[in-house]
Amino acid sequence: MSAYQLLQLMSQVLFVFITLVVTFRTVRRPLKTNVDTVLLFATIALIVAISWVDQVLGLNPGRVVSAATSSLLMALPYMLVRLVDDFTAPRRAIPRTAAVGLAAAVVSLWVLAPPYPGILVLLCVLYFVGFTCYVAGAFVKAARRSSGVTQRRMQAVAAGSLFLGTVILLAGISAATPSLSNGEGVVMTILGLLSGLFFFLGFAPPVWLRRAWQEPEVRAFLDRAASLPRMPDREAIVHELEQGAASSLGASNAVIGLWDAESGFMQYNLSRIPRELLPDQMIAGRAFITQEPVFSDNAERDDPEHAEVYRRSGARAILAAPISSGEKRLGVLAIYAAHSPIFADDDLLLVSLLANQAAVILESRALIDEAARVKALEEAARLKDDFLSAAAHDLKTPLTTMVAQAQLLERRARRNPTEPPNLEGIEALVKESLRLKRLVLELLDVARVEQGKLVNHREPVDLVELAREACARHSTTLHRYMLDAPGRLVEKYDSMRIMQLIDNLLENAAKYSPAGGDVCVRIRQDGASALLTVMDPGIGIPAADLLLLFDRFHRGSNVDDRRFSGMGLGLFICRGIVEQHGGSIWATSTGIGQGSTFHVVLPASGPINLASRQNPSSIDVEQTG
Repeated sequence: MSAYQLLQLMSQVLFVFITLVVTFRTVRRPLKTNVDTVLLFATIALIVAISWVDQVLGLNPGRVVSAATSSLLMALPYMLVRLVDDFTAPRRAIPRTAAVGLAAAVVSLWVLAPPYPGILVLLCVLYFVGFTCYVAGAFVKAARRSSGVTQRRMQAVAAGSLFLGTVILLAGISAATPSLSNGEGVVMTILGLLSGLFFFLGFAPPVWLRRAWQEPEVRAFLDRAASLPRMPDREAIVHELEQGAASSLGASNAVIGLWDAESGFMQYNLSRIPRELLPDQMIAGRAFITQEPVFSDNAERDDPEHAEVYRRSGARAILAAPISSGEKRLGVLAIYAAHSPIFADDDLLLVSLLANQAAVILESRALIDEAARVKALEEAARLKDDFLSAAAHDLKTPLTTMVAQAQLLERRARRNPTEPPNLEGIEALVKESLRLKRLVLELLDVARVEQGKLVNHREPVDLVELAREACARHSTTLHRYMLDAPGRLVEKYDSMRIMQLIDNLLENAAKYSPAGGDVCVRIRQDGASALLTVMDPGIGIPAADLLLLFDRFHRGSNVDDRRFSGMGLGLFICRGIVEQHGGSIWATSTGIGQGSTFHVVLPASGPINLASRQNPSSIDVEQTG
């Protein structure tokens, strides 16, 4: 036996072995795709068997044998087109055209006697090569739309189709030549062997190979798993889990239903299915109820009640596994595809593994959320204590003064009712009453900030005029306010709140500049924004406090509470005013003792800038206090 004959025999034995393997699988799982795969390899095995009979009996192929062998060979493209229909969605005309072409070829081969006319051979070769190329192209397109194991299977089938088409093309070329050399025969034998192997790997891959093809996607999924619990919210986590599970199985999509014990519904986040379903509804619900993985190769048949939902979602084959943590039921993972050959029975093990991993991730997120909730409660309790302490301290001072002054006035009035009123005492009482009123209003404003209701009616207001009035009102012999601004800058603002903003910033500048000095207030327009800055020569702000300065109750670490009274609400309210106007506010400082600068940006989409009413661009506002 020559090397060429040995190679031929090995190739033929391999095809027979593959036929037996796929037949055994089909008996266990008689799906349409498995049947079509058996027909493909059984056709090749039958051609091999006919050649073996001829060799054993030492017969020359007669007309019947030649017609039968050629007819079986011409059936291969049609078998492949049927498999395309199982894995993708070809145009309906393609299978019909393939069937008509096969029927015409078979009739011609049986009517005409060998040697066949050249035109018939040419048409048969064109039919064979054309449809195998179509099959290869269809599976290449399917591979591009797929991922993971499905993509690799489609690529294998495409390669097998090209090899098979090349074999027939070489056979047609050889038929037009006087003789076939052993070299050409070896090439055709090797290509045919490769074609069969690739078909086997694509249509009926062994379990170990499916696992090897799935490993990169599963490994990538598991590598990302550690970071998933830290994602912004649970919906983002579920979305990543769905994508990772679909990619690991090479499926078109996946969906996770989360069990809500309070409502008694399974919660889904997919537009093509109801957002809330009873736990026993649909195939995924069966996996949740039984706490066992479920595989359906035809969802519409197995769950006709929801057939329209499956059609709309493109879910023909479904793998589902429960997501559970011990005895605690969290939900269900369902992976689906438009074609049943995408999945295999042994994929249930992988789906269960992914579901268990999803349970770990979701439980980790629940623990993180619980820890955050506890921390938030602790922070709220701390803020409450800080608030009560600061409020008690700040409210106590004016209340003490008011009570003492009122008691003093009462005693004087009782001792001598005709004595003239103590104007100084009354003024002190009014002053402390106004101080108390301001503190109470601050507390009310904090509530409005948190509700987003601090800013109300807006009307055209001159920002420069408001700043000028505030500077004149707050200027003293110790603190002089320097206003650098254009003549006017008019925009629609809540005038009361903008005035409150400016007052707070100016009071803040004077308060934390105990040694006195000039406070510079500057207003500018920059495109669609109005810029307001207040710069003081005071105690400065440590770098660590700059980002926290506008938080509720926060005060700089260099602020002495006994020297600088306050609850840490003024800048928090300023931020609320600015942000509810659509602007932003921040502070800068070069360090302790180096002063501070507060920057405010307010929207000014259509400001009216009129000519300055004064020639100087810098206005010195000074008032003796």
